[in-house]
Amino acid sequence: METNPRGIPKVQFVENVDEFVAKSDVPVEITLGKFQETIAKYKFMEINFMNRKKVLEMKIPEIKKTLTVVEYLINKQDSDEPIDTTFELNDTLWAAAKVKTTETVYLWLGANVMLEYPLQEAKELLEGKLKSAQMNLDNLLEDSEFLRDQVTTMEVNTARLYNWDVKRRRTSRGATEITA
Repeated sequence: METNPRGIPKVQFVENVDEFVAKSDVPVEITLGKFQETIAKYKFMEINFMNRKKVLEMKIPEIKKTLTVVEYLINKQDSDEPIDTTFELNDTLWAAAKVKTTETVYLWLGANVMLEYPLQEAKELLEGKLKSAQMNLDNLLEDSEFLRDQVTTMEVNTARLYNWDVKRRRTSRGATEITA
């Protein structure tokens, strides 16, 4: 089975419905149900990808902001004069401070874990996290586009199979009425 680079299966377009049904030993109703189930699975994956995308879109600016601060501290590292800054205490409460230059910073890693890093090591860590987050976002966007294509293909397949089945039933019902 063909997949995208991250293993999401690609659906095949049903070119000829007559041949497709002839090859299948499953009733049309069951095949239609499987098509609907596949569409639901793809839509579920798409929703999960959109949620992950929102998280990454919030995380990337935070990483960039933190990286900018670390780079600023690296540039001021050799200076003896304190840095004037304001920092957020709460959503609407800010404080002004004079901060001595430092050789280390504390970074939140998540899950209520904070670690102390030398400035250069913190910069390298943040650059790696930023690169990884941007790559993940690019992959999510690519996968979302791929999923939309798969959903569209399955919806077209479903409609074509359903219409084929309706036409077949009308034809068989018409043939039955003529013979009766």
